[in-house]
Amino acid sequence: MATDPEPFVIRGAGGVRIVADRLGDPGARAVVFLHGGGQTRRSWGRAAAAVAARGWQAVTVDLRGHGESDWSSEGDYRVVSFAADVEEVLRSLPPRPVLVGASLGGFTAMLLAGELSPGIASAVVLVDIVPNMEQAGADRIHAFMVDRVESGFGSLEEVADAIAEYNPHRPRPTDLDGLTTNLRRRGDRWYWHWDPQFISGAAALPPVEVTDPDRMHAAVAAILRHGVPMLLIRGQMSDLVSQQRADEFLTRFPQVEFTDVRGAGHMVAGDRNDVFAGAVLDFLARHSSNA
Repeated sequence: MATDPEPFVIRGAGGVRIVADRLGDPGARAVVFLHGGGQTRRSWGRAAAAVAARGWQAVTVDLRGHGESDWSSEGDYRVVSFAADVEEVLRSLPPRPVLVGASLGGFTAMLLAGELSPGIASAVVLVDIVPNMEQAGADRIHAFMVDRVESGFGSLEEVADAIAEYNPHRPRPTDLDGLTTNLRRRGDRWYWHWDPQFISGAAALPPVEVTDPDRMHAAVAAILRHGVPMLLIRGQMSDLVSQQRADEFLTRFPQVEFTDVRGAGHMVAGDRNDVFAGAVLDFLARHSSNA
């Protein structure tokens, strides 16, 4: 098995260039990881390695406007457009992959597997996201992303301070050079890697689909009607998916499996990758005949 991810490029909806990494046997069944808003495919590195080590093909995708993927010239960052891009990625993979989506990536998985292309996925893992999320948590994410979106940062130290303030339960980043994977240098300042139109443009976050829980609940219901197993992984300290919101979702959809990750906030894989990867692998093992 290759130990380094192999990058590949797919043309998404409207010709947008989508960059992804593949780790493991390209002929094996795929687990496709979809990051949250403002993140990149590299946020899944350790989880992807753990999945590939079990014989799966791990695929991590930079959503449009993020990482190395193209920015949308029209500022089109609707969830349905993210989903259409990912559908094109899936066309290059063995049939019926598993979708693992965090936050925005989870909404993308819902619409892709439940509305745009029912039956395309063999299993779905939602990482700290439900349609009926806490608005206060969503507002905090939005505030973090919109802050400095235009002005940028004067140094990597400033970036580390901003991240530490947003994630007080994590140690302040010490590998400042490692932060550059999420940044772009313009002149003498650093800016987040993602397209500012994603957060401040005419079609900016939150896309209409994110604020339409009825539509998202319908997508989840459609996924489950097709017999597709689903797992919700929640960060126990999450302010986006509170215990109450998780309980409401699980009461509505009792067939959904649930893992609560102690010591993790909204960024579950980054906070407790050991527990996160173990939960995903256990879920895959339980549903190997389906997945």
